[in-house]
Amino acid sequence: MLSQTKNTPTGIMDANTTRKKHIIFVGGFSLPFAYILSFLFEGRVLYSILDHFEIYFPGYIFAAIVAHFLGLFACGWFLKSQIIIQRVRFISIIICFLMTLPFLFLPSVFWRIGLIISGFSSGCLMTTLGYYLKKYIWKKHRLKIVADILICSNLLMIIIYCVDLYVSTFVGLFLSLLCLLGGMIFLCLLIREPQFIVEEASKTVNTYGVKQPLQILFVFVIIITINSGLMYQVINPQFNHLPDIVTLYWAIPYIIALAIMRYLPSDTKRSPFLYIALIMLMSAFVGFILLEHNVTGYLIINTLMLGSFGVFDLFWWSVLGDMLEYTTNPSKVFGIGLSANVLGVLVGGALGYLANQHEFSKTEITVLALVVLCITTLLLPVLNRQLVLLLKSHTYLEAYNQMAEFQQTKMIQETIGIEMLTNREKEVLEQILSGKTNHMIAQKLSITESTVKTHAGNIYSKYEVNTRAELISTLWLGRQS
Repeated sequence: MLSQTKNTPTGIMDANTTRKKHIIFVGGFSLPFAYILSFLFEGRVLYSILDHFEIYFPGYIFAAIVAHFLGLFACGWFLKSQIIIQRVRFISIIICFLMTLPFLFLPSVFWRIGLIISGFSSGCLMTTLGYYLKKYIWKKHRLKIVADILICSNLLMIIIYCVDLYVSTFVGLFLSLLCLLGGMIFLCLLIREPQFIVEEASKTVNTYGVKQPLQILFVFVIIITINSGLMYQVINPQFNHLPDIVTLYWAIPYIIALAIMRYLPSDTKRSPFLYIALIMLMSAFVGFILLEHNVTGYLIINTLMLGSFGVFDLFWWSVLGDMLEYTTNPSKVFGIGLSANVLGVLVGGALGYLANQHEFSKTEITVLALVVLCITTLLLPVLNRQLVLLLKSHTYLEAYNQMAEFQQTKMIQETIGIEMLTNREKEVLEQILSGKTNHMIAQKLSITESTVKTHAGNIYSKYEVNTRAELISTLWLGRQS
């Protein structure tokens, strides 16, 4: 269980200030992300450089991805103060810049070392996004902000790819490095303006933790992005004879899908779009079997596949943005969430590499992808239910904390089924409704934490629920019935 700090606005910003902040914020993260996409994370620039020097590159590629995953997963655990977060972001940009410079020269041992170190550092860099989203962006604006970051970074990536293809690979690499420096400049502009901060810490409010929903989301993202790894290693190579169309069109469906999702009304239910995206992804793999590997085939397959990835990516990025409300360590939550995407790509890439090595047929590869998608389809309703419970629980706990003490007592007494509980279980229930963790309840009631867990388990059993989220929702809705 995690605790949350209740936040209050420091002031109301006018429209121009808000627009300026959003531009700076998006620039500060989309520029470094463009560097990651165009070079570090299976980017075309890296492939072109390795191919230019006739280097067998799977080891280089996988080393960078593994290091990036470790940076995302591990760094957030240590980012617990504003000063540390800001320093990590600046230092990570500098390290990525310095470790990429050797690629401007002839191959050396510094290439592999540079990929590993910059991969880890870029993971740390992206982890800090969770902190800045919570500190600078209102919750209701986060979906649009992350959509803008993804759209802008992919547009920049397309520009860099075109330079790589039509001008020079090393000019493309130079532009990638400029993106890193640009991100640092925008970050300096962001943190030097205190009026951009929308929330500040005040009263501590304990809320239902994000551990279980985050675990489910982690598994979901891994499974769905396995297909992304397969795309990199299996599908894309089949269209290497179409470099112009691949370069210009590859990310366009992804950007269009992001834009559509971004501009949907705020009250639109997004779960149907996830199922549409699943159908699109399945159709893409079926098309991979049935269609010729020409321009028409590429346009159809890529539109279906990258469009679905746009829907999925914005969904789980926005879910992570919502989860930031329920944790005191947003960098950790965001880093773990992003690392799931990288791990999925890594697993999918490994499967694709093995498929190529053993010369799997297109049918066998498609069957593998469809099995993954079936698992995703089964997992999606479970994930949606857990996230809905998380949101409801937070709302109820926040309302409970705002009640006067006599109102809280009255609510406990009015709760349906309260007569089923012992006096000690009623005391534990009261602490649960106030949002306290098991450890905090144990201290409050002067009992052991294991005893708290026993009482909580008895309460769950009597109300026929399995989690705190279900218990809180059941009690609140029962009181209102």
